[in-house]
Amino acid sequence: MISSLASIHPAAKLEANVHIAPFAVIHEDVTVGEGSIIHSNVHLYPGTTVGKHVEIFPGAVIGVIPQDLKFEGEKTTVEIGDYTKIRECVTIHRATKDKWKTVIGAHCLIMTYVHIAHDCQIGNHVILASYTGLSGHVEIDDYAILEGKVAAQQFVHIGKHAFIGGASLVRKDVPPYIKAAREPLTFAGVNSVGLRRRGYSDDHVRLIEDIYRCLYVQNSNMSKGISSVMETLPPSEFRDEILTFIESSDKGVIRGMI
Repeated sequence: MISSLASIHPAAKLEANVHIAPFAVIHEDVTVGEGSIIHSNVHLYPGTTVGKHVEIFPGAVIGVIPQDLKFEGEKTTVEIGDYTKIRECVTIHRATKDKWKTVIGAHCLIMTYVHIAHDCQIGNHVILASYTGLSGHVEIDDYAILEGKVAAQQFVHIGKHAFIGGASLVRKDVPPYIKAAREPLTFAGVNSVGLRRRGYSDDHVRLIEDIYRCLYVQNSNMSKGISSVMETLPPSEFRDEILTFIESSDKGVIRGMI
């Protein structure tokens, strides 16, 4: 159902079985996918593509131009993946010419008052709890969870299945499969509960724990930890993935436990 009280530009594209509530505003160059629900007082600005079966709650503002003084009016976009839920008063900004599109993956949950700035790249099944703020160019991989009031600095990379405790400040990259908390943000163990919930075997979890024990517990710095992993642990998909993440980090990764 599309309410007659919604403001919908004639050039907007609405797929089948879309529900648009009263007082929603949908601008030109916006696509809303099949079966999606747009609640009252949602604003979708030009360049926004909403996937299938997405639900966007009141007060959300998506596709506004970036808060970046270098932005020169380029044609950039926001893309929202299928089955994602965006709760009340979330703000998601268009990209700059760095990435050209801000991306939110499929099956994500973006809770109330979250801000996702320009050029962020969010994977699938990501959860961002209330009042989390992502600065520009932040990258978050699949299945990561950020608890409430997390603030992430520009260009940080958060690995898949990572869990970041509430009210944390993310200034460095967070490797995959771990928990991170405290101030400054530090390694707080492997996200073993989350991994088992998502089907990882006990053997896989133990292997990941062995890798991070070398990296963060048994060695005094990351360089020694990487050497120890290479020397003492057999090659594996997890070993290669974790070491590649760390070695490719531009900002460096978070510190170990004190």
